[in-house]
Amino acid sequence: MRIGVLSSGGDCPGINATIRGVGKTAVAYYGMDVIGICDGFQGLLNREFIPLDDKSLSGLLSLGGTILGTSREKPFKKLLDGDDTKPQIIIDNYNKLGLDCLVCIGGNGTQKTAYKVSQLGLNVIGIPKTIDNDVYGTDVTFGFNSAVDIATEAIDRLHSTASSHKRVMVIELMGHKAGWITLYAGMAGGADVILLPELGCDISKVNKAILNRAKKDKPYSIVAVGEGLELSGSGGKSSSRVSRLSKLIEDGTGLETRETILGYVQRGGSPSAFDRNLATRLGGHATELIAKGQFGRMVALLDDKITSVPLEKVAGKLKLVTPDHDLIVQGKRMGISFGV
Repeated sequence: MRIGVLSSGGDCPGINATIRGVGKTAVAYYGMDVIGICDGFQGLLNREFIPLDDKSLSGLLSLGGTILGTSREKPFKKLLDGDDTKPQIIIDNYNKLGLDCLVCIGGNGTQKTAYKVSQLGLNVIGIPKTIDNDVYGTDVTFGFNSAVDIATEAIDRLHSTASSHKRVMVIELMGHKAGWITLYAGMAGGADVILLPELGCDISKVNKAILNRAKKDKPYSIVAVGEGLELSGSGGKSSSRVSRLSKLIEDGTGLETRETILGYVQRGGSPSAFDRNLATRLGGHATELIAKGQFGRMVALLDDKITSVPLEKVAGKLKLVTPDHDLIVQGKRMGISFGV
C-alpha cells in the first residue's frame, strides 16, 4: 500500500512525532510506501510531496513544528469567481500519486475537510491535533498538554512580578472559542480569576473578587483570560480586548493593572513527554486502521484508550468547556473567581 500524510492548519507541538508514528509503523511493520504531502491541502492540489523513509523519519520525536509544512487551504470553499474545481483536482492527484489512503493531521477545520474528501470516495484517516483541545470526539488532542505547560510557566513567572509591584496581571491565553488552555493553565498556575469564553464575564464580579483579595492583605491578583472571551465594547482585535479588560479592572478597583498576551509562544517548541507519547500512539493506530481497511475515521483517545470514531460524527463540531467541569467546581470551592 502507498499512503500520503499531510498536516494542515496551525502548527502545533507533536505534529512531527505523529508523522514519525504513522511513517515508522507503516514502513517498519506493515511494509508500506509513505509520502509526505507538503503544505497541507495546498500541496495536494499542487502535487508537491517528499518521500518518507526510515532515515527521513528519524529525529522527529522531539522536533517542534512540521517537516511537511502547513497551510490553511480549504479546498471545498469556493473562490470568489465561483471556482469549484479543487475537489476534482484532489481526486486526480490522489490517483496520480497512487495513494491507497490519505492521513490528515489537523484540528476542527482539517477534520471537516477530511470528511469531505472521504465523501469524494477516497480513503481518508484523520488524526486530531490542536493546542486548543476543542476537537470533538476525543478526550484530548496532542499539543494541548505542551501548550498548558508553557502557559502555566508563564503564569508562574507573573506571580513574582505581580507580587513585587502589587499589581493585577492579566494574561491572555490561546484557544479561540474554547477555554481549555485557560482553565487548565489558570488552575495549575494558581490564577485568582479565570475567565473562559464559554462562561462569559461580569466585570463587576471580577472587580469584586480582586478587591476582596486586597482586603485580605493579598495586594496582587493574576487574571487568566481566554482569547475568545466576549467583552462588551472590546473591539475585534485581541490586543484591544485584553487592554480594555485591564482598563476596566484598573478603573473598577483602583489597582495598577498590566496585561500580557502570551500568543504564539504557546504553539512553538518541542512537545511534552505526554504529547510525544500520545502522538506516537495516535499515529500508530492510524496506520493500523489503514492496514485493516477501516477508512473514513478519526483516531481518538477515549478513557485512556486509543480508538477511532467516524469522521462524519466529528466534522463541524466543537468540544467546549462546560460549567460543571470538575476543575471549575473545585476552583469555585477554593475561592477562585470565574467572573460569573
